[in-house]
Amino acid sequence: MAIVGAVLLLVTLLALGGFFLYRSLPGNGASVSANASGTAAESEEPENMGVLHIRVTGESSDVFVRIPGGDVLLDQEVTQGQSVNYASAEGGLEVTIGDPSAVEVFVHGNRRDIADREPGHSFTIDG
Repeated sequence: MAIVGAVLLLVTLLALGGFFLYRSLPGNGASVSANASGTAAESEEPENMGVLHIRVTGESSDVFVRIPGGDVLLDQEVTQGQSVNYASAEGGLEVTIGDPSAVEVFVHGNRRDIADREPGHSFTIDG
């Protein structure tokens, strides 16, 4: 009986481990970042977008955001329909967009057209 219980426990643990591993993969309902939001972009007005708002309109794009010379805030592939929003940026932000044609970027509520830029386009936002 003890062996059957141990086997059932092992199978349960493996199933739970597989489930949580699957949920942690990008594009499987996981949050973009603790500092980012995945809210519906259509309901937002530019003045409510904060310092930086990136909306993915194409298939996907790598997005890298960090405090200049400091902490990395986001380094992840963001997929279609997701958005990243930073309400404030004390000290500024350094941003790199993997596929500029796949995103819409708003800085301080103003759209910044980067669609014609090279992959890996970088820019800085002053705090």
